[in-house]
Amino acid sequence: MKKSKKGIKKVNINIKLTMILVGFFFLCIVVKLSYVVLSSSVDGINLAEFASNRNTVKEVLYANRGSIYDANGKALAKNANSYKVIAILSPSRTTDEKHPMHVVEKDKTAESLCNILAKSEENKKKCKEDVTGYLNQDLYQVELGVWGKISEDEKMAIKALDLPGIEFVTLAKKRQYMNSSWASYILGYARSNDEGEIVGEMGVESYFDKELRGKNGYTEYQQDAYGYKMPTSEIYEEEAVSGDDIYLTIESDVQNILENAITNFSKDKQLNWASFTIMNAKTGEIIGSASNPNFNPNTLENLNNYLSPLVGYQYEPGSTMKVFSWLAAIENGIYNGQDKYMSGTITLSDGITKIKDFNNVGWGSITYDTGFAYSSNVAATNLGLKLGAAKLNDFYNLVGFGKKTKITLPGESEGKIDINYESELANASFGQGVLVTPIQLMQAMTLFANDGEIVRPYIVSKIVGADGSVVSERKRETIKTNIKKESIEKMKQLMYDVVYNGFSYNKVYAPSNVKIMGKTGTAQMASPNGGYLTGNYDYIRSFIGMFPYENPEYVFYFATEKYVGDSNDIALIVSSALKDVANIVKVTEEQNDVDESKIVLITEYLSKETNAVVEDLKKKKVMPIVIGNGNYIIDQYPKENTRVISDSKVFLKTNGSEIKMPDISSWSANEVIRFCDMIGLSYTLNGYGKVKAYNIAKDTVLNVKEMKLELTLEP
Repeated sequence: MKKSKKGIKKVNINIKLTMILVGFFFLCIVVKLSYVVLSSSVDGINLAEFASNRNTVKEVLYANRGSIYDANGKALAKNANSYKVIAILSPSRTTDEKHPMHVVEKDKTAESLCNILAKSEENKKKCKEDVTGYLNQDLYQVELGVWGKISEDEKMAIKALDLPGIEFVTLAKKRQYMNSSWASYILGYARSNDEGEIVGEMGVESYFDKELRGKNGYTEYQQDAYGYKMPTSEIYEEEAVSGDDIYLTIESDVQNILENAITNFSKDKQLNWASFTIMNAKTGEIIGSASNPNFNPNTLENLNNYLSPLVGYQYEPGSTMKVFSWLAAIENGIYNGQDKYMSGTITLSDGITKIKDFNNVGWGSITYDTGFAYSSNVAATNLGLKLGAAKLNDFYNLVGFGKKTKITLPGESEGKIDINYESELANASFGQGVLVTPIQLMQAMTLFANDGEIVRPYIVSKIVGADGSVVSERKRETIKTNIKKESIEKMKQLMYDVVYNGFSYNKVYAPSNVKIMGKTGTAQMASPNGGYLTGNYDYIRSFIGMFPYENPEYVFYFATEKYVGDSNDIALIVSSALKDVANIVKVTEEQNDVDESKIVLITEYLSKETNAVVEDLKKKKVMPIVIGNGNYIIDQYPKENTRVISDSKVFLKTNGSEIKMPDISSWSANEVIRFCDMIGLSYTLNGYGKVKAYNIAKDTVLNVKEMKLELTLEP
């Protein structure tokens, strides 16, 4: 069949049209490609830069946050980050054979890693088999399976080995506080922000955040489509600089005693808060400070108040302030302790305002010396009126009230001293109408230990760099007052009389092993609506004092608000704690007379064979407490170069995992706390004194994660 000429002509036109369209599209593609090549930019995007950035990775190398230690180098806060171990296997990673960047000796690397990653000999064998298998794979890099998930301490130990090709990836960043709520308002807390960096938000963690944080570094490299570092990629790295370590003045043994005292005092009691602090009055070092409520820095559980009781609370101190109003009167030459006055009530010149002694009736006509021992508001008012507002104002300011102590803790309040009118003068003379902080009171008391010179308090003794060098060290700082020695000695005698020659119940404050001096305080709580609260327990009750009396070395301050209970409870808790602290700091009368032949010097026992250490201690008439069934020592308390009295306990933690419950009958609370802290066993203390009963039978194998030791103590 023949096609018509007309049909053939139509087909030819269609072919030509198709060829024209194909040619046009091809021309468009060529033009577009030419434009891209020549301009290196499309739709405002720089293609060269885009290609480079697509394969370039820049990772932040977070600096290791510094740790916080007590006065003896015991870690109180440190990083508890978790990491993943990465092994670079490809030789292409190495550009300089003298400095290999990949795993070179695989068997040796596996063995070195497993000495840290595995604890028992059996596990080390299994670890080495597994890790050697990972390292012999034909891959650019590998992870180490279950063996490769490590802690901060394990990471530091592996880094110290300097193994080529071993790197780390951070899995989680967090801060660990070794003793839970212990000294929580001193330490504060730090936590990760949105950028993954740990930042201090309270306490020492906040105040010294810059020093602790260090300086971040970075690493920059090219990666392939699978996320691995490209073999030919050059790596740029700026190492992170670890943060500084902070050493506190806190003595852990003293802190344990105060924590125990506050816990026992607050247990099952109704109160707003309680705090207990002890400071070295010669140097200014805060050696212990506990409070309730406190909080757990690891979880922030119970954190309802961001003010530190030691430096942030400011309140009317009550009769503890009489120490300084009396001293002002003595120093200004208007005081004769044997002069008599009529106690009970005094009416001010306005004919309306009446000042009463706390019992409303007084004790008849008594001397001013007796008035101090009895805490007479009328005596204080008489002295204040003789002194005048200007002189009392000046004296309170002279000894540090109304201004910050400059202690290195955040949120310090400055208090308020503003005395103008007669009624203000009367109230200020016995501690009402003025605002002070606990740390101000303790700072002012140091003048009795230093011939009238005030010593500034401090909580951080030194800052140490990651290389071990001392960055800064706190020195003793003083404020001259020129208060006469005679005035100081007279005031010391008056404070001694408060405890031993005043009311009979004040004698309960006195520990049996050291003489103290001090002053009680009971202050009305200010009402938010003006005036004062009028409830039966709307008071801040306190005691400030020093020991030993003859040559004061330590100042202490206990205070509690809205405590529903007997003042005798406060006295018993304070005296019991002071007795234990006096033993630790070695200022007791008994210890001053101890035969030197009974003093034993503890040496270092770490890594030594357990049986040999036990025999050595027994020969020295010291009682070894062996923790675990291991054959060598991995931790000890007391530490080396510590002097103890014969029959003292020395705790020896071994490398054995089986820990049995010892017979802790008649142990002191401090000894129990030390044992529990060394093995991580939770505990609850009921009462105070020595162990009377406990809930875990002797020789029971302890499971510290599931068990809790409950103890009953008695004096």
